[in-house]
Amino acid sequence: MQIDLNADLGESFGRWSLGDDDAMLEVVTSANVACGFHAGDPTVLRHSCEGAAARGVAIGAQVGYRDLAGFGRRFIDVVPAELTDDVLYQIGALEAFARVAGTRVRYVKPHGALYNAIVHHEEQAAAVVEAVVQYDRSLPVLGLPGSAWLRLAEEAGLTTVGEAFADRAYTPEGRLVSRREPGAVLHEPDEIAQRCVRIATEGELVAVDGSVVPAPAGSLCVHGDSPGAVEIARRVRAGLDAAGVGVSPFAGEPT
Repeated sequence: MQIDLNADLGESFGRWSLGDDDAMLEVVTSANVACGFHAGDPTVLRHSCEGAAARGVAIGAQVGYRDLAGFGRRFIDVVPAELTDDVLYQIGALEAFARVAGTRVRYVKPHGALYNAIVHHEEQAAAVVEAVVQYDRSLPVLGLPGSAWLRLAEEAGLTTVGEAFADRAYTPEGRLVSRREPGAVLHEPDEIAQRCVRIATEGELVAVDGSVVPAPAGSLCVHGDSPGAVEIARRVRAGLDAAGVGVSPFAGEPT
C-alpha cells in the first residue's frame, strides 16, 4: 500500500505569517504552494520552493481565485477565459521559483472556493483544465473524486489523482462539509490519524451522519493552517507507517 501526503503551504503574506511550512515539509511528500492570488508573495513562494526542493518534496501549484482578502474562500463568477489566464499566470509564477530552486512544478491543485466550485461548476472546471492543457499536459491534477474537474481533466487526457482530506468532515454524498457549518474541521490528532489509515487501507471514511462512504484517494491532505497542524501531520504519518502504508509523492519529475 502506498499513498501521498500533501499540505497547503506558502500561504503567508508580507508581515502576516500563517503556519509552520518548514516543519510541515519534514512530514509531507507533496506541497501545494500558493501562487500569489489567494495567498503568498514572491519571497514566500521562493522560500517554500527552496524548502521543498531541499527535502525532496514535490511542488504543486495551488491555484485559486484572485482573492487575497478572502483567502480564496469566496466564490467569484469569473469569465471562463479569464479564469484560464489566471491559472496560467499562477502556474507560471510558481514555476519560476521552482526552477530557481532546482526543480519544477509537478502537479496542479485548485484551492478553496475554486476547488469546491469545480466539483460541479462545469464551465469553471473546463477553464482550469484548459489552462493545464495549454501549459503542460504532463502535469497531473489533484482533486475530489467524482468532481467535474477530474472528469473533464481525464477526458482531456490529463493524469488525475483523487484526494481525501484528513481533517475535514464529509457529507453522505462524499462532499466536503462547508467551513461555515459546525464540525466542518476536525482537530483531534489521533482521530484524524485513524481516519487516514482507514482511507489508505480500506478506501472509505465515516460521514457526518455516521454512514460509510467511499474515499478512493491517491493522496491525503492535511491543512497547514489548522491549529496544531504539524502535530496532526506527524500523527498521520506515524499512523500510516505503523499500518504498513508507504508514503511517497504521486507526481514524478516532469520531462
